[in-house]
Amino acid sequence: MVKYATALSLCFSRIVAQLDAKRVGLRILNLNLDSTTATGKLMLNLMVSIAQFEREMMLERQREGIAKAKRNGKYKGRKATARAKSEDIVKLSASGVGPTEIATRLGIGRASVYRVLAMRGENQRAS
Repeated sequence: MVKYATALSLCFSRIVAQLDAKRVGLRILNLNLDSTTATGKLMLNLMVSIAQFEREMMLERQREGIAKAKRNGKYKGRKATARAKSEDIVKLSASGVGPTEIATRLGIGRASVYRVLAMRGENQRAS
């Protein structure tokens, strides 16, 4: 969370520095902001700070919600679809069906087919 906020402010600072080096300014007409003035720079930095604050607050609320759901036994994550179908993947592969066709038939991603076959040591890519 802090890394993201720091990266955002560094990115913004870098953009402003690049604009200053090129002797150009950022003017946002509908907000009447001009980065070439002291007041404009202050307002832009304030907007970045508020955006960082909102992002951090959103992530904090999200973590609290996930923790509460886990305590209540309602947060279990996504089911592993490809691994649940690994036997079908191996059988279809052994019968000569290609990975793309296996993925289509089973409704999973082709990369998941390759992953399951690699875990089983049967990764035979069809050409």
